Amino acid sequence: MGRAKAVRGETGSREEGLPQWAEEEIKSAQFGKPETIVRTGYILDIYESDFKIDIQVYEPMPDGRTIVEGLDVPRSMKIANFMKGFVYEFKVILFTAPLGTKVVELLKAKFDLGMKAIYRFELQELHLMDVESDLPAATTTSESDDD
Repeated sequence: MGRAKAVRGETGSREEGLPQWAEEEIKSAQFGKPETIVRTGYILDIYESDFKIDIQVYEPMPDGRTIVEGLDVPRSMKIANFMKGFVYEFKVILFTAPLGTKVVELLKAKFDLGMKAIYRFELQELHLMDVESDLPAATTTSESDDD
């Protein structure tokens, strides 16, 4: 009986996880030259003690995502001043590490995951945008439309 449990536990973990060769390749992936991108969006969550934030952007990132979780914030920034739900312009440094063909195929076949690279994001700058001042005064427009 003990052997059956060990085999089942061993098999279960292997079926759900990645093979060791794939884990090693992912861990040793080399990030290329960083790219700076600018996106507008808002902060979803703030992790002050970890100096990380989650953001949602209006324009997709290069990998297609619109939500970035765990965006690294430089310790020189005052993260306590960040505000959730307000529109910001984010300047983000993007690091990309391409994955090998064999790993890409494994991720697609086993997990239905179309992932060709690993991405790391670091916040470089952010600027609070004044979006309300761009709106026309509603009272003057609606009064003239009714007449």
